[in-house]
Amino acid sequence: MEYSRYFLEFSYVGTAYHGWQRQPNAISIQEVMEDAFQVLLKHQCELTAAGRTDTGVHARQMIAHFDTNPPIQEFDQLIFRLNQFLPKDIAIQSIKPVKKEAHARFDALSRTYEYHLVQKKSPFKLGTTYCLIQHLDFNAMNAAAKILLEYEDFECFSKSNTDVKTFLCSIKRAEWNKLEETYIFTITANRFLRNMVRAIVGTLIEVGLGKKKIQEMHQIIQSKNRSLAGYSVPAEGLFLTQIYYPDTIYLDNNG
Repeated sequence: MEYSRYFLEFSYVGTAYHGWQRQPNAISIQEVMEDAFQVLLKHQCELTAAGRTDTGVHARQMIAHFDTNPPIQEFDQLIFRLNQFLPKDIAIQSIKPVKKEAHARFDALSRTYEYHLVQKKSPFKLGTTYCLIQHLDFNAMNAAAKILLEYEDFECFSKSNTDVKTFLCSIKRAEWNKLEETYIFTITANRFLRNMVRAIVGTLIEVGLGKKKIQEMHQIIQSKNRSLAGYSVPAEGLFLTQIYYPDTIYLDNNG
């Protein structure tokens, strides 16, 4: 059967969900969204996302591709209806037609994550920031973060017993900045390992607390040993914020 492929751009607060991927006994974002698509498109619709976010992780921008037949005619109307149907913590931003071979996961050139940390209790940031009241040396943390750009093998930050073929990642950016009361760690790479960002942030926090020296980052990365790296910070502060694709995969600018 002839079909048309589309890229779906959406965002969500992950607090109420057991990650992106369908789970046999727990609610996931994929399940909720595929159920909505099935009702509105009147056929089973599989969403293939750019990556899998874990339980409690948020996405300011996530991309997934899906196929449908007949082609979508009214993009704005479908987006409106999906947003009416979906729960308040999931929102559709756009739907764009792409080439049939376009793939949300494999065609992504880079991904950017942010980790949000506050240094005093804030009820309005509950569930979307990590509150750590101890003093942190952010200059030392940024110096340690720079060392990440010198390496490609990040097995030491990967979740143990993960079935991956390679631990190689090309990190383009890794730095802390302050926005009002929130400290934000931004990291961009071509790909990420399972639990990698949260393990990196935990390691940098240990540098900021003085538990680890800046130069220890070299030994930690070279060791390829997860137990030498820092703790894994809570999921609530982590956001997937941007995914880049080559312009050549889009058919036009509808959506």
